[in-house]
Amino acid sequence: QVQLVESGGGLVQPGGSLRLSCAASRSILSIYNMGWYRQAPGKQRELVATATSGGRTNFADSVQGRFTISRDDAKNMVYLQMNKVKPEDTAVYYCNAFFNGVSYWGQGTQVTVSS
Repeated sequence: QVQLVESGGGLVQPGGSLRLSCAASRSILSIYNMGWYRQAPGKQRELVATATSGGRTNFADSVQGRFTISRDDAKNMVYLQMNKVKPEDTAVYYCNAFFNGVSYWGQGTQVTVSS
């Protein structure tokens, strides 16, 4: 019942910055949890960051202090600001919406960190 489209991925040098965007097809005001996950080659999808409608945020230890998640509910947008990126951040990044016991996923956007 909600479509998610990510954008903003690309090639970035170590130490650089990148901002990912997620556009939702409907209002996200009623969606309790929005988040970003990533999947590297040969690995399972893992949590990067989440943000609740109440303003609570959660980050993986590996990105805490470097990444920021934000919601603009009025525009049905979710962002992931990536700073001081590392080669191990290389992955496909997915936008996620979780409510009523169901996870919805975008198509993913590739982020490659390399010099």
